[in-house]
Amino acid sequence: MSHPFLTPLATRLDRVAEVIGNAVAWLSLALVLVTFSVVVLRYLFQFGSIAMQESILYLHSTLFLLGAAWTLRDDEHVRVDIFYRGFSASRKALVDLLGALLLLLPVCLFLLWVSWDYVAAAWALRESSGETGGLPYVYLLKTLIPLAAALLILQGISQALASLGKLLARARERS
Repeated sequence: MSHPFLTPLATRLDRVAEVIGNAVAWLSLALVLVTFSVVVLRYLFQFGSIAMQESILYLHSTLFLLGAAWTLRDDEHVRVDIFYRGFSASRKALVDLLGALLLLLPVCLFLLWVSWDYVAAAWALRESSGETGGLPYVYLLKTLIPLAAALLILQGISQALASLGKLLARARERS
């Protein structure tokens, strides 16, 4: 059973992570192709490109940072669930609610707060690679940090709402 207001709201928030996650998942293909190209060019043709090597970092960072909320949405994140897997649905919902409210949201809010000046400074300088021939968009790469934190905050709110909805629905069933 689900809560009539909280569950649909959580589902709408989940959609944000789903859309972005499905879009950035394609970057894994680009990451493999660019990495393969760098290796082939280096070892077969003795040709290297700093920009291509840096693009691997950009692709990996984008995939990781923008895919984190999607991973959380699908419950595929790393966790120690020695106890969790044996819990009842209500106890799992309580753990998820407390985890979102006491751990995920505070950490993401802190990350958003501490990264703001860092990213603003990069934008003010239009920071680029320190390497000759490197990519000129370091400031865009750094922007992914607060963006990832914001996406995780949205997903944390979704998780908290869904968990609260499960707990309230369960309490309603009991009464």
